[in-house]
Amino acid sequence: MDYLTLLQVLDSTLRMSTPLLLACLAGLFSERAGIFDIGLEGKMLVAAFLSGAVAFVSGSVWIGLLAGIGGSLAMSGIHGLASITFRGNQLISGVAINFLAAGLTVLAAQSWFAQGGRTPSLTGAARFNAIELPFATALKDVPVIGPLYYELISGHTILVYVALAVVPLSWWVLFRTRFGLRLRAVGENPAAVDTAGISVVRLRFTAVAICGVLTGIAGAYMATGLQAGFIKDMTAGRGYIALAALIFAKWRPWHALTACLLFGFLQALALRPDVIESTLHIKVQVQLLDALPYILTVIILAGFVGRAIPPRAGGEPYVKER
Repeated sequence: MDYLTLLQVLDSTLRMSTPLLLACLAGLFSERAGIFDIGLEGKMLVAAFLSGAVAFVSGSVWIGLLAGIGGSLAMSGIHGLASITFRGNQLISGVAINFLAAGLTVLAAQSWFAQGGRTPSLTGAARFNAIELPFATALKDVPVIGPLYYELISGHTILVYVALAVVPLSWWVLFRTRFGLRLRAVGENPAAVDTAGISVVRLRFTAVAICGVLTGIAGAYMATGLQAGFIKDMTAGRGYIALAALIFAKWRPWHALTACLLFGFLQALALRPDVIESTLHIKVQVQLLDALPYILTVIILAGFVGRAIPPRAGGEPYVKER
């Protein structure tokens, strides 16, 4: 594999990792507050549909992005009501959201556009376009550094850079602010937080709302950045992969980045089977490459990477003592 081909694979890795990273960080905030969220997949799917549909109708990708975030927040509100207000089973609530989103998005797309459950292709201002960073073209021919800057660092949509920026921001919020300390405490010992006079319900709803915003951006990126419109089931299990990455990362932001890049790299390899064949000199089935991220997901969830300890109060509804 030559240097330029390696950079192209890593470039695809960044693009494929972006929705996984945003969804993983979304689950991180929610689960750190004690609310398990299996519904990441459904929220991303709703956001992808609404962002693609509204961006096409309005001609503005930014309005589409807001619509996607709004749809994801609505799904998060349903999950919050079921899990926090009514103290329902969090896993069942998340699965219900996934089923609802899978059917509702296709039905709405078909009713709206009559194109087989998809939205029309997005062009121009209706989708996010690549951004060329300063001096990228001028440095293109500089050995080593030039191609690295031009091919890998420059040329992504704004949401890719947003996703990367959210990683240190999440670390700072969770581990360097009072809000983050309280959020983590709610996931470990909500009774102690309640005793201190802090609202457990408000903190958990805040975490669920943050989860909704991030999954909204993830879904919108898929429909308006990674692809040019919404298609049926376009998330393709990425919400579940993000949950596996979260477990692999042991609920830590920087580890989440590493885990999502690993999954993104496997997805990027599936797009370039010629790279593996030229490097290893063996014929590889494309179907096997497509399945690699899901195989890794099963391995992680089976506990291959070691015992990951979730927040102690995770998945348990809090009942305030009288």
